Amino acid sequence: MTEDRKNVRIHPTAIVEDGAKIGEGTSVWHHAHVRNNSELGRSCVLGKGVYIDTGVKIGHNVKIQNRVSVYQGVTIGNNVFLGPHMVFTNDFYPRAFNPEWKIVETIVKDGASIGANAVIICGLTIGEFCMIGSGSVVTKDVPPHALVYGNPARIHEYVCKCGLKKFPLPKKGEKVDATKFICENCDRIMKGWIE
Repeated sequence: MTEDRKNVRIHPTAIVEDGAKIGEGTSVWHHAHVRNNSELGRSCVLGKGVYIDTGVKIGHNVKIQNRVSVYQGVTIGNNVFLGPHMVFTNDFYPRAFNPEWKIVETIVKDGASIGANAVIICGLTIGEFCMIGSGSVVTKDVPPHALVYGNPARIHEYVCKCGLKKFPLPKKGEKVDATKFICENCDRIMKGWIE
């Protein structure tokens, strides 16, 4: 039912179950499936074949590209980008025959970007404004503003909120005042300390 959803676009091939909450200005495209008791914020875009599981909460202005599945236990903040075919897991010990499996929560914080075909192992926190490279396998928490990539993903640099300026890693054991990092692209000053 879409009558009560203001300025929401739902493609005729998409399935939006009763009980799903969809924010104003959100678009749900071809063959997407949004389960009951899930919540999507304002101005989100769900690409072709996206699956949003029951109970999932997604913030505002989130872009979810084609064929991404967001399973139970995953919480997505505001202004997050999920690249095509990236994968979330939600169970450390998956078995088809285990009726007592446990959902392991994953949190993606505001402004994070996850590249195409990346894999996020469950139980992690993906920090604010971090960037995860395409094809990476993320097995550890990602701190705010970190640029991580590889298998397993490792921190290579830090990035500005705009994503265009990269800052070097501190030397091993060194703690750096990030307020000394100024982005020439957007003039932002980083906040806090990094190590």
